[in-house]
Amino acid sequence: MMNSNSDIKIIGLDEDRPPVVRKEAYIDLFFRLSQKTSVEWCEDFNKLGNQLEPPVKIDKKNGIFIETWIRDMQLIPAHLDKIKKKIIQCNELLEEKIRQQKLLLLSKNASLMGMDGEQNKLNQIVAELNFDG
Repeated sequence: MMNSNSDIKIIGLDEDRPPVVRKEAYIDLFFRLSQKTSVEWCEDFNKLGNQLEPPVKIDKKNGIFIETWIRDMQLIPAHLDKIKKKIIQCNELLEEKIRQQKLLLLSKNASLMGMDGEQNKLNQIVAELNFDG
């Protein structure tokens, strides 16, 4: 079963790799996440990150730093906002996958236990309860 990742967010920059003005016409950016992410989260985020220009990615092995670059330093805040939206989208996507897994598990359990339709309906309602705020 997947773990909840709804509270993943950017909390700063990688202290070991700060943005630096270089001779090349771009600046590398390494944003630190609030927690290490799962391989599945990384894969989903990389798909979403490819939609941005310039693209963003996260290494599935470390799962903690989002990597990107920018040509104009004035565009960093706008690019960060776009990345934050992709993180929210990725978190929501994973939460929906978790919800679907729970429903599937409940329906499997219901069929294994020979539960009637009413119990199955109740299980689905309980599985879909939102306890956030």
